[in-house]
Amino acid sequence: MSTQPTAREQWNSRLGFMLAALGSAVGLGNIWRFSYVAGESGGAAFLLIYLLCIAAIGIPILMAEFTIGRRAQQDVVGSFQSIAPGKPWVIGGFLGVASAFIILSFYGVVAGWSLYYFTQYLTGGPQPPAGGDYGDFFGQFHTATWFPLLWQFLFMFMVVAIVFVGVKKGIEKSNKILMPLLAILVLILAGYGMTLGGAGEALSFLFAPDWSALADPGIYLAALSQAFFSLSLGMGALITYGSYLSKKEKLPGAAVGVASMDSLFAIVAGLMIFPAVFTFGIAPDSGPGLVFVTLPQVFSDLNMGLIYGLLFFFLLTAAAVSSGVSLLEVAVAYFMRQMNWTRQKASVIIGTIIFFIGIPSSLGFGAWSGVTLIGGRDIQDSMDFLASYIFLPIGGLIIALFIGWGWKKSDALEASNFGDSLIGNIWIWILRIFAPAAIILVFLGSTGLLDLLF
Repeated sequence: MSTQPTAREQWNSRLGFMLAALGSAVGLGNIWRFSYVAGESGGAAFLLIYLLCIAAIGIPILMAEFTIGRRAQQDVVGSFQSIAPGKPWVIGGFLGVASAFIILSFYGVVAGWSLYYFTQYLTGGPQPPAGGDYGDFFGQFHTATWFPLLWQFLFMFMVVAIVFVGVKKGIEKSNKILMPLLAILVLILAGYGMTLGGAGEALSFLFAPDWSALADPGIYLAALSQAFFSLSLGMGALITYGSYLSKKEKLPGAAVGVASMDSLFAIVAGLMIFPAVFTFGIAPDSGPGLVFVTLPQVFSDLNMGLIYGLLFFFLLTAAAVSSGVSLLEVAVAYFMRQMNWTRQKASVIIGTIIFFIGIPSSLGFGAWSGVTLIGGRDIQDSMDFLASYIFLPIGGLIIALFIGWGWKKSDALEASNFGDSLIGNIWIWILRIFAPAAIILVFLGSTGLLDLLF
């Protein structure tokens, strides 16, 4: 039975809301995922398309999510049910909840690896086995059956603990500490990176495009997928966070601010990672192992490399926690309303379920490494593909179409704080035509359907 809570929790301040939304956006996607996707996708050319996706599609949909949540003052499913009762738009809400379960399940696996590496640097750094290298160290760790699950559990415990406490004392307070600290750390590490011999090559890689790379359709798929993953679009987190915002606050500035800071964070993270990579002649397209295999080798050869590694993996873990909290909150907020559970009960139950859902992703690197699911992908890559290339784009598409066509235009403009202005009308038409067309095109390309059609 669904019961509406008597008093909706709210952010303590606009700054707290923006830091929490930024915390949702800034995570492994900006550091771990951005670094290897940019490396695999041509560097500067990818970055250019990525920033265009953020500006043309990311910010309008981010604004749409804030608008829906703030107007409805409910969880992601309840928001659609409240604004458009009895309409199929609620599918977008259920996709958001499903995405939260799937993404946090495999996200927690990688975050657990980061937490483990952080503790290794606390005690002198990772020690490769005799006659082996850092690839062997990582291989022995993440292919083990039970040990990685312990670190995945510890990460999930931290995330559950923050959500357990509540919006103001847990989510907002943790982000008020974590986000300024992360900004300071990433600037310090990027500044140090600029002193390395490979800094010039890294700057060229990130900011001097090879225009021939734009001929590869894969770069557009990767850029839009990264924009959705990085900004937490389509997964309901920003609708949920927007629902805790007072109706007196203005949304447009918050949306642009969060997207801009998130993109800047990803770029600075690139300036932190790629100078070290080029200094030691490492290929920038080293893939997902870039952070856990390549960089520890780089750190071992750097002056003050132990401190660099310690700060880097603290940064990576803290960013993962802030994003993990937003994902868990999507599901917790829904089940609090739907099942009439307390926040504490929902946090523990949902967090436990997500941990168990993530176990196959962890085992997929070891005991279940022979298991393939979607298109020959292993378990974790299949979960990532399902969420990042299917659920998130479809969720974003539903959100865009809902604002553009499913909600009365005057009501949407009023709820967004745009009013009947030129910018407001441009926003509506982007969500009506341009954003859906781009999302559909990329969705067809990422799923292989585009090749079948043409």
